[in-house]
Amino acid sequence: MGNKATNTNVQIKTLKDRKLTLDYSDDEVKEFLLDIGYYRLGFYWHHFEIDKDHNFAPESKLADVIALYYLDVDLRHLLLKYLNRIEIHFRTKVVYYVSNKFKDSPAWFADDNVVNKSFIHSTPYKTSMLNRVYTSDFINNNKTLKKHHQNNPLDTYAPAWKSLEFFTFGVLLNLFKNIKDEDIKKRVSGSLGVINPGKFENLMSTVVLIRNVCSHGDVLYDFKTPRGLSVVPGIDFEDSDRSSLDACIKVIAYFLEHISMNRKNDFLKDIDDLFTKNSINPTIKEIIVDKIKYK
Repeated sequence: MGNKATNTNVQIKTLKDRKLTLDYSDDEVKEFLLDIGYYRLGFYWHHFEIDKDHNFAPESKLADVIALYYLDVDLRHLLLKYLNRIEIHFRTKVVYYVSNKFKDSPAWFADDNVVNKSFIHSTPYKTSMLNRVYTSDFINNNKTLKKHHQNNPLDTYAPAWKSLEFFTFGVLLNLFKNIKDEDIKKRVSGSLGVINPGKFENLMSTVVLIRNVCSHGDVLYDFKTPRGLSVVPGIDFEDSDRSSLDACIKVIAYFLEHISMNRKNDFLKDIDDLFTKNSINPTIKEIIVDKIKYK
């Protein structure tokens, strides 16, 4: 489409010229284009394109593009539900174990006896993670923190059990990586079934990445991890596949198992139900098997 905006009539003509079968009325196609958007749908019909000119493979249908889009939407919503459970468990364990070890330092996340200095202190060349996060807006946008600082004007930071509730999942993991006490890190990672904190950080980094993809509406069906997932006992990756979305699903299930076996079972059933329902469409079934790697 180039760098100029186009209307739905031009967009429909372009899709027809590129040999995409529009198996809906023009009014229905316009409704999709005005609801989802030409650009966003392009993330999904990209799978059906065969050359750099964006021509479509023979028998490519808009109905399959729409089905793939809604599979992605449903999958994001499903994953977010269970990823939230992992995030809360992880947050709780970090706060509990570190706060009870360092009781004289309630804001231990800002204590360089507990956490690496690079997380806490800025340099002339780099603003620290803590200084990027714990700002006046951060305080004012969270009622609990705002009230704490109003009642305790001399506190630079609220205690960890208040502050960390409002750290994002990614910041929380970054903080965990910077905790100096390896025994505490092992207790936290062990609560989720991984003894080695390094391997735990690898797996949890992918969980955070998946969570961000889901939260920001990015594409899931062709997701690949930036690097291979760590091997730990209890996670059986298919055919040494340690980068597909299915491999990530196995990691999520593994963490859920160490929180609640019922939640793991619910998760696996919900995933299987979603993929089974969508496998009625043979084109989508092929994507589930070949791209997502779910079998």
